Amino acid sequence: MKCVILAAGYATRLYPLTENFPKPLLEINGKTILDWLVDDIDTSPYIDEYIVVSNHKFINYFEEWKNSKNTSKKITVIDDGTVSNDNRLGAVSDINLAISTLDLNDDVLVVAGDNVLDFSLNSFIDYFHEKKDTCIMRYYEADKEKIKKSASVNFDANDLVLEMVEKPNNPNSNWCVPPFYIYSRDDVSKVGLALKNGCNKDAPGSFINWLYDKSNVYAMEMPGRRYDIGNFDSYNEVNKTYTGISTDKKIKKILH
Repeated sequence: MKCVILAAGYATRLYPLTENFPKPLLEINGKTILDWLVDDIDTSPYIDEYIVVSNHKFINYFEEWKNSKNTSKKITVIDDGTVSNDNRLGAVSDINLAISTLDLNDDVLVVAGDNVLDFSLNSFIDYFHEKKDTCIMRYYEADKEKIKKSASVNFDANDLVLEMVEKPNNPNSNWCVPPFYIYSRDDVSKVGLALKNGCNKDAPGSFINWLYDKSNVYAMEMPGRRYDIGNFDSYNEVNKTYTGISTDKKIKKILH
């Protein structure tokens, strides 16, 4: 199994902190966000390669990270060629770039490189090997306004996805989908086809939204909490959670 890490965004809501530095390499309690993810996944016997998709602006930072990272598994860094948020490829196009560039013919774990988790993704990988089909995660979200910015999902008693809607105007479910997916080998080859057939290229869940009524997709309940680092408040929250120390004053100093 390959692990594709989406790290080509520009994190404009964290400017100036991320104006000239990639968000996945921001530190939390002495480790980068990317290290928190990889160090966990590294314990899985199934993953044999990490594929980090970066933009051109930050490619050198990820190459430096790769060269200093202590892991027995292969790390490949791919440059998507973009230099600003205005011409970004979008998450699904970046996934397809990794698939086509490396001619991937394997199961693929896809993770957003700007999330910190308080649980192990190994349980998700084990779930996939139990189901043997493409899998997503789901978590209960009481605030439907938040679901409008993400994706909602409905499923049956066996977790089989019956409906998924990306950024729904009127969510008909409180089950929300975070940006963690495992594509089966058979479905990996369909990403390019989905894009050709009008799949939204930007939101990472759009491929699943296109796929679920064509292939079996299962939704595992997320066993813990994720910290989506999208702005200064969320970055401060996760730092305070992991260290007990607020970074609010440090951030305000940078801003001023």
